[in-house]
Amino acid sequence: MHDLRILALIWASVFVASFIAHRTRLTPVLWYLFLGSAMVNLGILPEQMPDFITNFAELGIITIMFALGFEEDTSNFIKSIKRSWGIAVFGALTPFTVAYTSAFYFWDDQSTALLCGLAMACTTVSLSMVSLKTEGLSKTPAAMGIMTSAVLDNIASLAMIAILIPLATGDASLSATGLLLIMAKAAAFVLLVTFLGLWLFPIHDNGQRPMGFLGHFNLRSILSMGEGEYSILALRLIAVTVGLLADYFSFHPAIGAYIAGLILKREYFDYHRDRNIDFYRQAQDMINNIAFAWIGPVFFVTLGTVLIFDAELALEVLPQSLILFAGLFAGQIISAGLAARYIGNFDKPSSLLIGLGMLGRAELAFVVLDIAYVQYQIISLQAFYCLMLTACLLNLSVPLCIRWWRANHLPI
Repeated sequence: MHDLRILALIWASVFVASFIAHRTRLTPVLWYLFLGSAMVNLGILPEQMPDFITNFAELGIITIMFALGFEEDTSNFIKSIKRSWGIAVFGALTPFTVAYTSAFYFWDDQSTALLCGLAMACTTVSLSMVSLKTEGLSKTPAAMGIMTSAVLDNIASLAMIAILIPLATGDASLSATGLLLIMAKAAAFVLLVTFLGLWLFPIHDNGQRPMGFLGHFNLRSILSMGEGEYSILALRLIAVTVGLLADYFSFHPAIGAYIAGLILKREYFDYHRDRNIDFYRQAQDMINNIAFAWIGPVFFVTLGTVLIFDAELALEVLPQSLILFAGLFAGQIISAGLAARYIGNFDKPSSLLIGLGMLGRAELAFVVLDIAYVQYQIISLQAFYCLMLTACLLNLSVPLCIRWWRANHLPI
């Protein structure tokens, strides 16, 4: 089958999945995975994807991570950290502990347990916010608490990915020397990105400082070339470049792409002031469209094709998935809810809503699963099936639980 035909089929499934998600009010990610699995099991897509599709899917997750970093409002984020740090800490530590303990009991393997814990500790921002917006709750204090906690969660998860993936793949040993090597690489990467960020993306003069190797050019002049139509190309180049830099330091390119999104400021897009156009919002909308409607979904559909249906295997992992789901469901609501109540000083209904809103597992969790099974085969097929099923159950519970909360509580 021609590579472009495969890509066309994947994009057709993305369109169908988006339509179904709109009608069912469930996250499109679930339908991307489902249709990817359905098409490969029906013989519509090949079990072994060509390199072109695999690389395109890799570009998709890099784009998604860049978009997630790019849309963060760092000022609001910093202000709400004081109330939300406890939610993030306990909301991530509890599911990590539950998943790690369960996985080690199920499969008796340290690397599998570490990656299972890491995958289940990653809370999704998009799923919770879409569900809250659907129910008219996106402007509540609880929604801001969920957003900030989920972002802190994601940053911590990215740091854990940077540390645990080299350990699990064998690129570093679980020893003082191995950990020091990882920390040294992480420090070198952060210092290099910080240096490049201060040089290429200066803060104090809003991107107007000339860049020596480009003569009179500066960041703002590059982004505003023409009528700003080259800004998306420039942003994509920044995302891929920092992603490749992360890969050079033995970290996943998704980490670099997320950091690249974070270091870009709204002020860099403050050009053509004579025109009443928000170029930052315009660029953000275009990046989101590319990430979540065009290139990014290819990653999730491709990941779904890994799920070759096996009734015997599904029945084998179903008890483990249900046990893990029950533990994560209870642990997440209790830990995040109590942290919101007693550390964040939210009221009881808001605390419960925050606990429910922290249940989702999507982008980062599937990135970890892709690395752990598809790329490196660290975890077994049984563990992969179990975690995918558990993530799907958790994601299904988010809109249902928020809808239940909305029906039983007054808006806050």
